Amino acid sequence: MIVRIMGEGQVRLADSHLTELNKLDDELLAEMENGDGPGFRRTLTALLSKVRELGVPLPDDSLEPSELILPAPEATLEEVRDLLTGGGLIPG
Repeated sequence: MIVRIMGEGQVRLADSHLTELNKLDDELLAEMENGDGPGFRRTLTALLSKVRELGVPLPDDSLEPSELILPAPEATLEEVRDLLTGGGLIPG
């Protein structure tokens, strides 16, 4: 799976990591629903860090279609709410 972190680039991520990432995604959704800004910031940082850790960066000149687009690290809770179109950032 190709994942884009807005403002950073793309990484190739094995599907086997989706279960681990979905746990963070579920936490992020709960924090957004509760308006927990500090929790949201902490979990978004953890989610992006995990994607960077587990993913293999693609070259900057690579233009592969992204199957998943994650918000930039500095994205606000409101901006991420606008990105969501369903049950989370990570496809189940």
